[in-house]
Amino acid sequence: MFKFNKRIALGLLAVMTVVSAVFSPMEQLLVKNAHPTAQVEAAGSNTSATIPAKKAPKYLFLFIGDGMAHVQVQAAQVYKGNNKYGEVKPELINFSKFPVTGVATTHDSTSFAPDSASTATSLSSGTKTHSGVIGLTTDKKTSVETIAEKAKQADMKVGIISSVTLNHATPAAFWANVESRGQYYDIGLQMAQTDFDYFAGGSLGQRTGKEKDKKDLYEILKESGYKVTETRADFEEIKAGDKVYAVSERLQDSGSMPYTIDQVDSDITLADYVKKGIEVLDNEKGFFMMVESGKIDWACHANDAGTVIHEVIGYEEAIAEAIAFYEKHPEDTLILVTGDHETGGLTIGHATMGYDTAFDMIEKQKMSYVDFDTKFEEMKKSNPELKLSTVLAEIEETFGLKVKPDVAEGEEIEDPFVLTKYEYEMLKNAFEESMKPEDNRAETQETGLLYGGYNPISVTLTHILNNKAGIGWTSYAHTGVPVAVYALGATAENYGGYYDNTDIFFKMMDSLKLK
Repeated sequence: MFKFNKRIALGLLAVMTVVSAVFSPMEQLLVKNAHPTAQVEAAGSNTSATIPAKKAPKYLFLFIGDGMAHVQVQAAQVYKGNNKYGEVKPELINFSKFPVTGVATTHDSTSFAPDSASTATSLSSGTKTHSGVIGLTTDKKTSVETIAEKAKQADMKVGIISSVTLNHATPAAFWANVESRGQYYDIGLQMAQTDFDYFAGGSLGQRTGKEKDKKDLYEILKESGYKVTETRADFEEIKAGDKVYAVSERLQDSGSMPYTIDQVDSDITLADYVKKGIEVLDNEKGFFMMVESGKIDWACHANDAGTVIHEVIGYEEAIAEAIAFYEKHPEDTLILVTGDHETGGLTIGHATMGYDTAFDMIEKQKMSYVDFDTKFEEMKKSNPELKLSTVLAEIEETFGLKVKPDVAEGEEIEDPFVLTKYEYEMLKNAFEESMKPEDNRAETQETGLLYGGYNPISVTLTHILNNKAGIGWTSYAHTGVPVAVYALGATAENYGGYYDNTDIFFKMMDSLKLK
């Protein structure tokens, strides 16, 4: 039988006094509502204990940073932090302050470096499958049910948000069952049949089919009872109870939302979509909302660290909307933040920098590789005889990088933005490749390693700036490193430890008490 122990009571009082003195009001709220084990650990103890779980949440937010592992998060924290020599310190982003953190492995049934289709299937249904397959088991025939579908069956409302096209692999894995992630039209047809309550973000790929001979998916969605909005004005008119697909008014590459670094004031942000989603979905029976920041992955594929960092910051702003909701309903809300896999083999530290980093250099980057590609192609179109010397002013304006005439090999350069002779040769070779028609560019092992299929000049510029800042990459594809799982709210204690990504599905099912 438990007996009152004065020494233990005084110890707990001391811990809570430390929490009150050390943590900000928001952090106090996180500690207060965390699992008791996490409360002790937050105050600096390594003590842990088994304590009964809280009641089931009514509201579950699942945030997925596509391509986001620990390093993408830390890169954003270093960028936001103090980079002054002798005072370096990262600034933690909001979900890094969550009281419970776990680690999940990401392999699928075919690779330790999986794709988004299979990993999203693992997260959404607890099922391992082949890379490229959505919502089917390894036989590529048997369909699986997802957490979103089960939530809908339990009379919860369901929202799916993504910064990329909504029939792309990760969002699609919460409702679709297809052998190939490239079956965009079929995924769109299945989207219209879900009866989910709120879709938002990018547009749809292959809206009229691969051969452009099918009925427009927007029309099919409207016939299924969805209001499809394509302007900010119409988006702002969406109200609680609407069944809606809200499409970004301004679209960028492949029908996605613009990168955070490229957004203008009139653009609808991921945070806007989360805030509106809460308004639409909030009801007494609760809701499930999946939010994907899909372009973290796309920027990592392109090895564009500046754009990646801004995407993570935009993701943080979206998560802030969920935290604000949690603060109003702390006993009824669960927020999970994770990644589906890592992309690019991002590292903090580069061979040319020794033990130093210079993340403040990233501040000079003014746009993503996509917008620079567009600008460069416009320059080529207006001047087919374009010279590198003509482009240098644009390069300095966009990336801060400068060319100093006649820099000698190995010469010490005081200004870190000035290109070394080696870097200038890299840029010159990349410019020459970029001036060729795309189908005439060299396809060698060397160009594959240097450019990865991207516009040679853009990827070379981001590589040079990244390396100067102390950032490295190993790949243009996915890697096999585990990802973090951050949890806040009701049943958050269930998400600590080291486990497989399929376990996240089963943990969510337990949290919501679904079968």
